[in-house]
This record gives sequence, structure tokens and C-alpha cells, in this order.
Amino acid sequence: MSFVVHSVPGSPFGRAVLATLEEKGVPYRLQALQPAERHSPTYLALHPFGRIPAFEHDGFRLYETQAILRYLDRVLPEPALTPSDVKRAARMDQVMNVNDWYLFQGVGSVIIFHRVVAPRLMGQAPDEEAIKAAMPKAHTVFNELARLLGEQPYFTGDTLSLADLIVAPHVEYFTITPEWNVLGAQHANLGAWVKRMQERPSMKATTWERVAELAKAA
Repeated sequence: MSFVVHSVPGSPFGRAVLATLEEKGVPYRLQALQPAERHSPTYLALHPFGRIPAFEHDGFRLYETQAILRYLDRVLPEPALTPSDVKRAARMDQVMNVNDWYLFQGVGSVIIFHRVVAPRLMGQAPDEEAIKAAMPKAHTVFNELARLLGEQPYFTGDTLSLADLIVAPHVEYFTITPEWNVLGAQHANLGAWVKRMQERPSMKATTWERVAELAKAA
């Protein structure tokens, strides 16, 4: 089977797909993109909305990270990353949607963009007013993630799920910002979970730096 992931090094959504493939223990090919290439006719043929990532499997094309992760868990059933218990599976779905609609939209897309992406890729200073305006929603999101995690090792219980793999790349970025001191550090359970995720080989293999190395070697 041939798995191809079209992504930009540093993309948390792309990393979720790469980390899932690492957890499944299967080979894949990274088709690395420059940010501007998202709007090229070639890439828009894969993803008409120009977002990251796009995915191919033996000629089957797919976009939207949640759809890709669920597809991988179906076509590669071991190890299972979706709980068999319907309530735990529903919790997984809920956390994945919290990630997409609340953690990224208006929080990560603002704070991480201005703290990490813009300085690193564009040489721009952070927009402190934009960050300040995003903080109330950020507090709500991190408080809720901590509540949903509770005292469990992972979001759906004792074992890893797709929810952890989609949320971790986003949350890890916050740990290198000043905002982590007021958003995440106050939640001991969330801090322990981040460290637990960072120790997984799948996360170590898919850092921004590691994916950039793979891109150069491709």
C-alpha cells in the first residue's frame, strides 16, 4: 500500500496524519509543500480549498484531517485508535471537533500564528493586540480540554485514540509560548498529558524539524 501525505512542515494538521501513520507502523511518503504551493493548480486539484494536508492511498484521494485519520484507522485496524465503547468513541469525536472548531479556529490560528509561525517563517513580530483578543476563548478551550481529559492518561481512557493525535500537535505549540503559563500550566493533568504525548515515538518522528529534514531528503 502506498500512502502519500501532502503537507507543510510545521502544520499541526499534517502532523496528526503523519503521527497516525507512525502509530500504525507503516511506511509513507511525505510530499512536502512550501506554504505558497497550497494555492497552485496542482495542489488545488488535490484539495480545492487549499488547506493542509491532502492525502493519497493507492490512487484514492482524500482531504480533511478527521476524515483522513478515520480512514487510516479503518484501513489499518491495528493498533486500533478508535474506542470500541460507543460512549468513549463519542468522546473522541467530541474532542476532535473541539480541536478543529475551538482550539484551532480563533485560538491557535491567532496565538500560534503570531507567536510561532509569523516570527519563524515571515520574520514578523507578534501582534500582541490580536493575541490579547484571542485569550478569553483560549481560556475556555483549555479549561474544557482539561475537564474532558480528567484523570485519564488519554482523552478516551487508558489507551491512545485519534483525539490525542489530532489535539497534541496543536497544544504542543502552546507550550513554547508565554501564554502556556496561564492557559495550560495551571492544569496539571493537561501538562502531564502533553509530556506523555511528546514521549511517544510517533510525536518525536514528526516534529517540525524532523519533517523539514524529511522534506529536504525527498
